Amino acid sequence: MLNYITTGESHGAYLAAILEGVPSGLRVDVNAINQELKKRQLGYGRGGRQKIETDRVEILGGIIRGKTTGAPIGFLLKNKDFKINQMPELFRPRPGHADLAGSLKYDQGIRPVLERASARETAMRVAVGALCKQLLTEFGIQIASHVIQIGPVCLKESKALSVKSIQRAIKSSEVNCVSKEVSVQMKRAIDQARRKKDTLGGRYEVVVSGVPIGLGSHVHYSRKLDAQLAQILMSMQSVKAVEVGDGVSLAACLGSKAHDEIFYSTGKGYYHKTNRAGGLEGGMTNGADIVLKATMKPIATLGSPLASVNIKTGKAAKADFERSDICAVPAGSLIGEALVAFVLACAFLEKFGGDGISEIKRNFKGYSKTLKKRQG
Repeated sequence: MLNYITTGESHGAYLAAILEGVPSGLRVDVNAINQELKKRQLGYGRGGRQKIETDRVEILGGIIRGKTTGAPIGFLLKNKDFKINQMPELFRPRPGHADLAGSLKYDQGIRPVLERASARETAMRVAVGALCKQLLTEFGIQIASHVIQIGPVCLKESKALSVKSIQRAIKSSEVNCVSKEVSVQMKRAIDQARRKKDTLGGRYEVVVSGVPIGLGSHVHYSRKLDAQLAQILMSMQSVKAVEVGDGVSLAACLGSKAHDEIFYSTGKGYYHKTNRAGGLEGGMTNGADIVLKATMKPIATLGSPLASVNIKTGKAAKADFERSDICAVPAGSLIGEALVAFVLACAFLEKFGGDGISEIKRNFKGYSKTLKKRQG
C-alpha cells in the first residue's frame, strides 16, 4: 500500500516527503519530477515567491542507479527563502485562511499555523505525484489537466477532451486553458483583480486515460475510488468543491439524460458512447476516461484586507497581509494531477500488487486477459 507524509514550513529550511510502498524496479526520471515542480511554479497570476525559489528535489533514499529498491523514497527540497525565525508574529487572522481556527486549536499563535497551512507544502505533493505518474505510465495510464474557469471567465462546454489533446492545447497558455481566446480573457480578469488588490479562484479539470475496469470497489465506503479521489482533491488548499463527470449539472437532468447507456460489440466488448459518470460507477472504474473537476476559492490573502479582529487586543482591525498570488488556479491544476496520480497508483497497486514491477506487470497482463474473456 502506498502512503506518504510531508514535513516542513513555507519559510523553513526545507520541505521533505517520504513515499512508502513503491515497488522495486521502477525506473525513475528525477529530471521529469523537477520539471513538474517547475510547472507548478508557473502560471499567470503567481506572486513573487516563485521568482525567489527554483524548486528541485534531491532523492535521499529508495532509488539506486535510477531504479526504486522497494524501500521508502525520500525527497528533499531546500528553500532559498529561509527566514522563518525572522518572520514577525501576526495577530490579525485572515478570513478564509486557517489562521484563526488553527491558532485557537493549537494555542501557539498564527505564524506556525500559516507556515504549515501554506500551499507551499504542495510542492512535495507534486514531487510524490510525479513519481506516481511514472509508475502509472508503465501501464499505459496518462493524466492531464486544464483550467476551465477563472473568476467570471468560463470555457464553454464542449465535447470531451482527451489527455493528448489537452497536453497539446495548453502548451501555449499561461493559464493552462485549452482555448487561446479564453486564455486571453482569463489573463485580463487576473489583471483586473490585481489592480483592485483582490484575488480570483476558478475551476480545473483532470482527465485520466487508459485506466482499466475494476479499480476501487463497491463493497465498502472506504474502498470507493470516487470517494478517495474526492477526498484527496478536497485536501488541496483552497479547494471547496469536487465533481465527478458531469457532477453538479446532473441535478437538473432527467434520468434518461443523466446516465451512460451500455453497448456491446465483438472485439470491443462492453462500452459507453457518453461519459457523464466520469469513468466511475459504483465506486469503481468502468473503463472510460476518469474526469474530475475541482473548484478553488479565491486566495484568502488580499492586498486590500478584509475586516478581522486583533487577537491580542480584541479590537477590530484589518486582516494581516502576507506576500501572495493573485490567482493560483493554473498551478492548482498541476497539483490536482499529482494528487489524482497518487490515489490511482494506490488503487492500481491494491489491485495488481507485487513487490516488483515485473511481478505487477504479470498480474496486470493476467487480469487483462481474463477481463477480455469475460466480455466475450
